Amino acid sequence: MILYLAEFDSPIGRFHTAASSDKLLMLDLPERSFDEFRAAVATRFPGATLAPGGKIAQWVEMEVHEYLERRRTQFTIPCRLEAPPFHRMVLERVAAIPYGHTLTYGAIARAIGKPGAARAVGAANARNPLPLLIPCHRVVASNGLGGYGGGLAMKRKLLELEGLSLL
Repeated sequence: MILYLAEFDSPIGRFHTAASSDKLLMLDLPERSFDEFRAAVATRFPGATLAPGGKIAQWVEMEVHEYLERRRTQFTIPCRLEAPPFHRMVLERVAAIPYGHTLTYGAIARAIGKPGAARAVGAANARNPLPLLIPCHRVVASNGLGGYGGGLAMKRKLLELEGLSLL
């Protein structure tokens, strides 16, 4: 399998992408270097040949810029979610949270029929390979922001971009 790696600058930092010829597999928030991202892709997809570019990268760049400019509330990029069954169930529910709304970790756990699994929901969110497209920044703790792989400042910024104000 050939995976195409790319990076692009945005107003909030440099994003990285990994895609097949027709689907996005990973989108990395601006907290990691490209070398760290490349290593994470190689670990997640052992045996894949890594190459620069790919047609999906331009699509991702365009839609992420539109989102950050408040001109896009839904993404149309074709994706392939590679995740264990529980994580997949969590992330599919998270993907359904509309722009400008939030749900708590506990609400997600109840929605998937696992009412005691709020911490496990948080763990699944922490391993989300497609942040923004699967908007894990919209999942919050019952008493505040909760965590976020891109850092709490980034989570706050994304929620504020969507018109939400949480401390």
